[in-house]
Amino acid sequence: MRIRFGMVLLVFLGLPAAFVGVTAAFYALAALGERALLKWFGVPGGGGAVNSVTLMVLMLMVFAGLLTLAERKWSGAMQDRIGPNRANIGSFRWGGLPHFLADALKMIFKEDFTPERASKFLFSVAPALVFVPAMLLFAVVPVAPPIYTSLHGLLAEPVTVALQVAAPDFGVLFVFAFASLAVYGTTIAGWASNNKLALLGAVRASSQMIGYEVALGLSLVGMMLTFSTVRLDAMSALQGTWLWGGTGAFDVGLPAWGIFLQPIGFLLFFAAAFAETKRAPFDMPEGESEIVGYFVEYSGLKFGLFMISEFVEVVVLSGVITAIFLGGYHLPFGERWLQMHIGPNWLATLQGATFWVKVLIMCWLQLTVRWTFPRFRYDQVQKLCWKMLLPLGLANIFVSGALVLLDRGDLRLLALAGILEIVVMVAVIAVKPKPAAVPQVAEAAAHGHAAGH
Repeated sequence: MRIRFGMVLLVFLGLPAAFVGVTAAFYALAALGERALLKWFGVPGGGGAVNSVTLMVLMLMVFAGLLTLAERKWSGAMQDRIGPNRANIGSFRWGGLPHFLADALKMIFKEDFTPERASKFLFSVAPALVFVPAMLLFAVVPVAPPIYTSLHGLLAEPVTVALQVAAPDFGVLFVFAFASLAVYGTTIAGWASNNKLALLGAVRASSQMIGYEVALGLSLVGMMLTFSTVRLDAMSALQGTWLWGGTGAFDVGLPAWGIFLQPIGFLLFFAAAFAETKRAPFDMPEGESEIVGYFVEYSGLKFGLFMISEFVEVVVLSGVITAIFLGGYHLPFGERWLQMHIGPNWLATLQGATFWVKVLIMCWLQLTVRWTFPRFRYDQVQKLCWKMLLPLGLANIFVSGALVLLDRGDLRLLALAGILEIVVMVAVIAVKPKPAAVPQVAEAAAHGHAAGH
């Protein structure tokens, strides 16, 4: 019991502290890269180049790799079992932590089998077409705000850097564009395998992903109308304002977070993006019990790319939701007080750590959904998309547009509608349905059968 309590305490205290240190280190590396590129070539952009390595290659891949272990450990906890804990480095097991390293080594050195009659080139390129777009989506996610720093005098001239790889004017459209590219990888993987069951999985995947891309696009239109921008960094910055309150010493009030302004949009985006990841309960393209899956013929590192791309999508989805709906890198209160006492740069570091904590919470939520709900039937997956999410998304756009026009720049009316929607949703979830009454005919038959015996 003491060991378990110590592990829980280490997670709740150690992870936020680690995120603070990582964010500070990434800021320093970005500033050094920005200054080096300005000095050597006279052009900006060094911070973004460094961020592409630190944020996307290092942080994103480490997060995704650790999720492969976290999912098995969390499913084990939900099913009252220990989960994987046998991999070790010498005499140290670290609660099973070396398992994701063992998995990586296994994928790298495992035999890479290609079916004899498969299309060799397309069969090999399909995993990259799934993995690369999922990874590139994180390029426009703002992890922390811009800072102006000289690294305490280490740099001759101060530079401005932000923990974001790129901030294009078409930020949300970039997400839509690259999210839609993954369907090509899944379709090509099933077709190039020259396997009927793989082709069936590819057809399932393409129809599911194309359908939910429509709902995915509609779910964010309300946020575009609310903040009058499609840039993710602008959306994150605007969520640092206040709807009510925010004038005291600790800025206590209701912040202008997207989830308060667009709760329906949040649910639509989460459901549609979750279906895009093709994870349970939306794992119809990968029906293991039916030996159906668009990558059923893949092995070795190619299979590993398909597997890790799902966990990369989990992290990217969590990052996009955090940036658009959960206040981005902003704290719920106390930012002005912290800025006065610790300075803007350390506040930005703390905000970056806050972003990673929110991402971690959203990853945990997705793992919980994955191991709570059973797999939907294929008709249920399509019904949810076309008969529920699509009409609800259109209605949300109409209501949001009308309220934005009535507000005339003030978001309080939209926030009141959002709070009312949250109250209604909580009330619907809290009401327990009455158990269905037993039909009298069946009840009578049961009594007669018992009397006969």
